Amino acid sequence: MKDLFKPGDQKSFSRKVEESDCAIFNGELLHRVFSTFSLARDFEWSSRLFFLELKDDDEEGVGTMLSIEHRSPAFVGEEVHFTATVEKIEKNELICTIEATVGARQIAVGKTGQKMLKKEKLRRLFGEGGDRR
Repeated sequence: MKDLFKPGDQKSFSRKVEESDCAIFNGELLHRVFSTFSLARDFEWSSRLFFLELKDDDEEGVGTMLSIEHRSPAFVGEEVHFTATVEKIEKNELICTIEATVGARQIAVGKTGQKMLKKEKLRRLFGEGGDRR
């Protein structure tokens, strides 16, 4: 894992809320707003933006934790801006705080954790190739 970032460094991206991002359970649309589970996907992607630069060819990131406080709705068609900020990097673990906004309105805040592991170790842990040791 490369040593490129320090606490306070940020990565950002934006995405438009689509119908597929809405709260849908068992095929039933509950609300035409950005769902918490879609926020979770994009929170993880926000912090992964760091790992894309940090990882060596034989490494891959794996999530360790995720927390979200959903504070305000984002409606279909609105542009949500995500900002991940490095809180700390300890050994092979990256902890980021995340904020999601629509304009000046805060949609959600939270935190992610990811560890960088060797791909071979992940293959063993996930049972790929039949060996889980």
